[in-house]
Amino acid sequence: MELGVGVGMGESGRRNEEEVEKGVVIVGGGICGLATALALHKKGIESLVLERSPEGYAVSSWGSAIGVQGNGWRALHQLGVASSLRKTAPLIPLVREVSLDKGKPSRETPFENGEARCLKRTDLINTLASALPPGTIRFGCQVVSLTLGTPTSYPILHLQDGSSIVSKVLIGCDGGNSVIAKVLGLKPTKVFKLSAVRGLTNYPDGHSFPNEFVRMRKQGIAIGRTPITDKLVYWFVALRVSHLDAKVSQNPELIRQTIFESVNSIFPTEITEMIKNSDLRTLSFTHLRYRAPWDLLFERSFRKGTVTVAGDAMHVMGPFLGQGGSAALEDAIVLARHLAQKMNEIDQIIDCKKDETIKKIGDALDGYVKERRMRLVRLSAQTYFTGLLLDEGSSLLAKLISIIFMVVLFGKSFGHSKYDCGKL
Repeated sequence: MELGVGVGMGESGRRNEEEVEKGVVIVGGGICGLATALALHKKGIESLVLERSPEGYAVSSWGSAIGVQGNGWRALHQLGVASSLRKTAPLIPLVREVSLDKGKPSRETPFENGEARCLKRTDLINTLASALPPGTIRFGCQVVSLTLGTPTSYPILHLQDGSSIVSKVLIGCDGGNSVIAKVLGLKPTKVFKLSAVRGLTNYPDGHSFPNEFVRMRKQGIAIGRTPITDKLVYWFVALRVSHLDAKVSQNPELIRQTIFESVNSIFPTEITEMIKNSDLRTLSFTHLRYRAPWDLLFERSFRKGTVTVAGDAMHVMGPFLGQGGSAALEDAIVLARHLAQKMNEIDQIIDCKKDETIKKIGDALDGYVKERRMRLVRLSAQTYFTGLLLDEGSSLLAKLISIIFMVVLFGKSFGHSKYDCGKL
């Protein structure tokens, strides 16, 4: 099965002259891809990470920040990078919900003895990348198609430069618009009616914001804010999709101007000034997408042959719980653990035949999917219902149903952060 047009095996079955064979190939050099590569490295398994961005771009220049809660820190500890990352951001003790609409109360919720910090995305990416052996990441590699393997053959990746890579194990960590997920046949992701803008604002003389995560709401717009350092603040704005989205998304100046105009005169001056003075290099404008919890529950295509997906490629979700990045870190630990166990079995078999190798790798990937499924269904469902409650455009019935599910199924607000993905 192929997606797109690529090169690979000719009619005679001979390999392309530029085709090379690798053990484990990871498509995508973001948080999930790098964490998976590092987890495998710690288990003694080499991998190759294919990142489509030019060299240096992905590990030094992209993105704003990411919230990491207790479950994510447990995964980072297994990767051996938690201690150094803790030094880059303070603990966030609580979440403060502030409604600026008349008659709606505000409330504070502590993180219940958990660990929550907001990391610069570049700090996390650079830390993961620097812990990998030299040559693990290959930049400028755009995957254009994939030929799935058979019970006796490995999958073949076809790259934009005309070369091909045969991979014994292929892991798609290529985001919510994953090429690998499409080839596997996963159902398309769905779109929330909300869009999100994220950014960083630097205060050269320091800021006076308390060390907490604040989420303000008024007239259908939600704004979140949390300090990263005493001079750097992360923020986001979530609002209903508008006709300007297509033009705004690719132009940082237009992003800032549009969001400033949307919140000016509605929110306090400290918020509008924060947006007005934001760093253009960190701004992003995205349609919020999600893989429905019922799709995660019933999907049977997370693994085909020796190919699987992880991170947003598997379970993209809204940002309403702040768990997307931490869930991807959990994926990395669980996937590496299952793969290492079966690869050790393969190594102990003298002259292990290809079909037996493929079967054992498939068993490892099945074990990974089985272990992750219900955890991801619960996270996705809680995120979905939280999003419906935050969206002022949701119907009264939808909000009522969401409240019932939230109370019955999820109980404590931050119970999701107590999850432990286990030892590597």
